[in-house]
Amino acid sequence: MSNNTCFHCGLDATASTITFDNKSFCCNGCKTVYEIFSVNDLTCYYDLQQAPGATPKDIEGKYNFLDNAKIVEQLLEFNNDDTQIVTLYIPHIHCSSCIWILENLNKLNPSISSSIVNFGKKNVRVTFNSESLTLKNLVALLSSIGYEPFISLDDYSVGKKHTDRSLIYKLGVAGFAFGNVMFLSFPEYFQVDGFWIEKYKPLFRWLMFFFSLPVVFYSAQDYFISAFKGLRSKILNIDVPIALGVLVLFVRSSTEIIFNVGSGFFDSLTGLIFFLLLGKFFQQKTYTFLSFERDYKSYFPIGITKITTEGTEESIQVYDIEKGDRLLIRNEELIPVDCILIKGTAHIDYSFVTGESKTVSKQSGDKLFAGGKQLDGSIEVDVLKSVEQSYLTQLWSNDVFKKDKASSFTNITNSISKRFTIAILLIALITTSFWLLTDASKALNVFTSVLIIACPCAIALSAPFTFGNILRILGKKKFYLKNASVIEQLSKINTIIFDKTGTITVNKKTTINYEGYEFSLDEETLLKSTLRGSNHPLSRSLYNILNKHDIVDLDTYKEFSGKGIEAQYKNRKIKIGSAPFVGHTSDTATLNTTVHVSTNNQYKGKFTFYNAYRKGISQLFNALKETYDLVILSGDNAGEKDNLTKLLPTKTKLLFNQKPEDKLEYIKYHQDEGAHVLMIGDGLNDAGALAQSHVGIVISENVNVFSPACDAILDASKFDQLFNYIKISKSAIKIIKWSFLLSFIYNSIGLYFAVTGQLAPVVAAILMPLSSISIVAFTTIATNIIGRKLE
Repeated sequence: MSNNTCFHCGLDATASTITFDNKSFCCNGCKTVYEIFSVNDLTCYYDLQQAPGATPKDIEGKYNFLDNAKIVEQLLEFNNDDTQIVTLYIPHIHCSSCIWILENLNKLNPSISSSIVNFGKKNVRVTFNSESLTLKNLVALLSSIGYEPFISLDDYSVGKKHTDRSLIYKLGVAGFAFGNVMFLSFPEYFQVDGFWIEKYKPLFRWLMFFFSLPVVFYSAQDYFISAFKGLRSKILNIDVPIALGVLVLFVRSSTEIIFNVGSGFFDSLTGLIFFLLLGKFFQQKTYTFLSFERDYKSYFPIGITKITTEGTEESIQVYDIEKGDRLLIRNEELIPVDCILIKGTAHIDYSFVTGESKTVSKQSGDKLFAGGKQLDGSIEVDVLKSVEQSYLTQLWSNDVFKKDKASSFTNITNSISKRFTIAILLIALITTSFWLLTDASKALNVFTSVLIIACPCAIALSAPFTFGNILRILGKKKFYLKNASVIEQLSKINTIIFDKTGTITVNKKTTINYEGYEFSLDEETLLKSTLRGSNHPLSRSLYNILNKHDIVDLDTYKEFSGKGIEAQYKNRKIKIGSAPFVGHTSDTATLNTTVHVSTNNQYKGKFTFYNAYRKGISQLFNALKETYDLVILSGDNAGEKDNLTKLLPTKTKLLFNQKPEDKLEYIKYHQDEGAHVLMIGDGLNDAGALAQSHVGIVISENVNVFSPACDAILDASKFDQLFNYIKISKSAIKIIKWSFLLSFIYNSIGLYFAVTGQLAPVVAAILMPLSSISIVAFTTIATNIIGRKLE
């Protein structure tokens, strides 16, 4: 509804309402009670009497198909207990004001817990309580505030791109009108005299007026809407000067026609809008051609264990998962696809999806949704549908897991655009005043040309296109960043902290020796079954070398971060982990990493691990030492200290016997001292440290390391290229600064010609999109050049 109209009866709210308590009002026409609330300093209204099954009358019945449970199930991404998640395509998203309102839907209805806008795809992902708000009510709410979703039941699918042809239609109308106005203006251009020309001159001028009406009120409407919403939100967006220029041209031209004092500037007006839309059309084509998002997602390095028809286990990439596959989901591992629980005890944490850390118990035959994390040993599931890469990346980028790691360059871009707009408006007013006093015939052209040529579109494009191309380049090199802001944070780091086991060591080349009592067959089976459920690097290495045994379904399974695993099958208990954890206190100090085992509280023995380090580790640390403070934080004992001392630079700090909470506190302490910390770990025990650091990187090596706690995933084979990846992030910042400078130079030259009256509005309309495209070309070429320097 509008701010002044009751959407139940259509009466004007100001004239027909009684306001009380400054919080609500009642419409005298239909007695509907509304709540008054504020969204980004805007005054908005919401129907308090709208029950869960009701919808506004003007859209009632339009969405009755959403009462069908089967249709709703098809549209929902997630549907468990009282929580539902849906992604809706909203074609009317235009500017930052739209984003703000749609991401604050919880202020309209408390049943909505979160809403995240993808501006590029023009969709909003909403998480809501299905007991108090139905999908039908949600869609009705969005429609009532002017953001009606597009839902096509024939071809609707989550994340599918929708074709919006409105720009083509508007461009066609503007082009048709521009061509006809130009023909009608020829007699004015060439000063043709003649009886028929003079007689029908008023007719020609009125025809030009009527041709301009659909251009201004249809083709240019997006500029006016965006400018209005920006001003209403107290934001000077880049459409304000454009809308102002169009409005001035139209009013001035219409005045001349009405009072028969001239032919106006309808040729410049229609040409301006035509070339603006043409530039926007080519920009959209350019952006589509240079789609960065698709490329790096298609290489997403998440592995999962597939159980073959022969009963063997193999690691596959998640995008190789097919319907009907059987998967093994280990403890603390994320479920990548919708599936059916077949075997094991499932305790699922859906906080990755909903943001609420509530564990849900499931039985065999129950449906499990992608994004849930298994918390109680291993389970086996049958796949219902293949993985949706964009969905996993959405989970990874969910605001629930973001600390305040905002990109200052994004803020700088917004600040520059705002100040730029204010400066341009001042320049336009001052120069127009000057020309009104010196040569009034040039004043309007100068005013309009200044507003158009100096549009800060190019400045706004430099950062997203630079970062977008860097994301694509690094993705091809097997370094996968969560979002663009990570690049800027990576360029600022001065301290790098490494975990040891599974990070700088290679699990596949680890040598393991056993010392202790011999295991019985039942104990070996229990040991193998317990290790199967863990994703810790030591557990995975030990599991792979043990003899093949029949796997049993454990009665209980608990994994204690930084300590070990405890499990039970029938009347036999087992503990695997550190010596104190298994109850073995008489063990002599050892210089190597060890895993101890006890069964039924009887100590059995220990496995000793002799680590092999990743290729190129010495060269990497030597390259990093000149610029960064280097630290090794390990939960293991100091057994490898001598080897590490020989491998690493002398200034590298080596800290052992660090618990997960110790790592987090160490990082927090150094951050308080002013350090910008990069943490590199395995994504398991290091989750807290990864989240606390400015940038957290997880090393991927054929296991499901997917974790919203990290900011990037690095393929283990590219570990030695880390220094080069950091250098690229620094180069990206330089490219953005250079593009800012180029945009400033371009605008300065254009402003000179505009201010001096040497630039027509139509020419300015052509040059403006060209400046944006030139910035896109510069950032793309520059980032591709630095990308080629990578091996």
